[in-house]
Amino acid sequence: MTAQQAVATPDPGDKPAGQQEVSKSDRAEARAAISAGEIPGKDEIVHSSNVQHLANVPKDVLSGTNSDLAFQGKYAFAGNYDGFRVFDISNPKKPKTVSQVLCPGAQNDISVSGDLLFLSTDSSRSDSSCNSTTQPLTEKSSWEGMKVFDISDKRNPRYVAAVETACGSHTHTLVPERKNVYVYVSSYAPHASYPDCQPPHDGISIIKVPRNAPEKSKVIDFPVLFPGEGPDGGGNPGGSTNPGVTKTSGCHDITVLPEEDLAAGACMGDGILLSIKDPERPKVIDQVQDNVNFAFWHSATFNQDADKIVFTDELGGGGSATCNAAIGPRRGANGIYDVVGKGDKRELVFRSYYKIPRHQADTENCVAHNGSLIPVKGKDLMVQAWYQGGVSIWDFTDSSRPKEIGYFERGPISTDSLVGGGSWSAYYYNGYIYSNDMAKGFDVLKVEDRRTDPGRWVKMRELNVQTQPDYFD
Repeated sequence: MTAQQAVATPDPGDKPAGQQEVSKSDRAEARAAISAGEIPGKDEIVHSSNVQHLANVPKDVLSGTNSDLAFQGKYAFAGNYDGFRVFDISNPKKPKTVSQVLCPGAQNDISVSGDLLFLSTDSSRSDSSCNSTTQPLTEKSSWEGMKVFDISDKRNPRYVAAVETACGSHTHTLVPERKNVYVYVSSYAPHASYPDCQPPHDGISIIKVPRNAPEKSKVIDFPVLFPGEGPDGGGNPGGSTNPGVTKTSGCHDITVLPEEDLAAGACMGDGILLSIKDPERPKVIDQVQDNVNFAFWHSATFNQDADKIVFTDELGGGGSATCNAAIGPRRGANGIYDVVGKGDKRELVFRSYYKIPRHQADTENCVAHNGSLIPVKGKDLMVQAWYQGGVSIWDFTDSSRPKEIGYFERGPISTDSLVGGGSWSAYYYNGYIYSNDMAKGFDVLKVEDRRTDPGRWVKMRELNVQTQPDYFD
């Protein structure tokens, strides 16, 4: 296993789908909307009066798609399909690059815990090294899974472990303990022709990582979350039974709330609530579906009191224009659920949908994506990425009446074709909002609003959004 400072040409094999042609009428409508002032001009930055754009750091030698973010002390860690980048954010107005590591492997979902950094690989590679090349999923020797780095020296991260997991690792979630870190690995889309990704695949891989000996990391279990008979297992059957809904064959993302021994899973066709009292044996305590408006359950966020969960729907897989009048306000949106009851009798009860109120052009990929809480006592506030829909700051204190209270966005990358871009993740950390734009780079925002201002005084030593902290403990 080798890792290197990024000086070489990144591997093009893991690039997401490129631009898509759109109709002449869609191109004309985009230009007309810009001319009429209905949407910002090409690449134009706009934002609400309570938001400031403090900084942008363009992509550098890692030219792949930017992905997720994690934080520790004065550092931000930014995933990229070609590896990851470490920023010094001690001065949020002037982020500085500390290091860049070339290690291709989509989508390089990233998190940190102590001296360890975790990186997901969800693309078929020739081996587990950072010098690997793409290889067919049908090839038995192909590798996908989790990579572990030692980041005790932020200027020289060191690759220390690789763990292969069934169907790779699309995303992952840390459940940290004093001596070990448990990693819940979410992956999906099995196929009979894939030797290392066989159906049914209705569960998650659990990796145990000893902090003092990460080279001994290994998969300890694969709990089945959707038991069922037959070759496809359980979960939402999608397809002909529920048209427009993706069949459940694993989970896309899991968020844990360790202080409450709870987790929420966004699992393709299903949303689930889990008990993680025993982190090695997570147990489903409720399961919900939305076969009318949800196409792909993508991610989940608890509120601070653990009595609400925001689930996102990634309609179109993040590569489509779904923030327009034709799609409407319910599809490609958030679903807000109350958590009612106690203990293992808790249930998820649907309350409302939230979608950004600003229509986007049909040349802009836009849909609900990754976000985090803004820590304000007595309020449920969230910042969230919407790809080319930008960054939305919104209030769901009343789960039946969510509302936007601030935003930041750029105009379309193109008015001729649909080009993938926009904010992948937008997270609140120690008083500032950090956004990893897929195409434009690393953005720093500041929101000044009486509703969000108390969040500035809540200081975190570490933040992985899928491992939600108790902000007020």
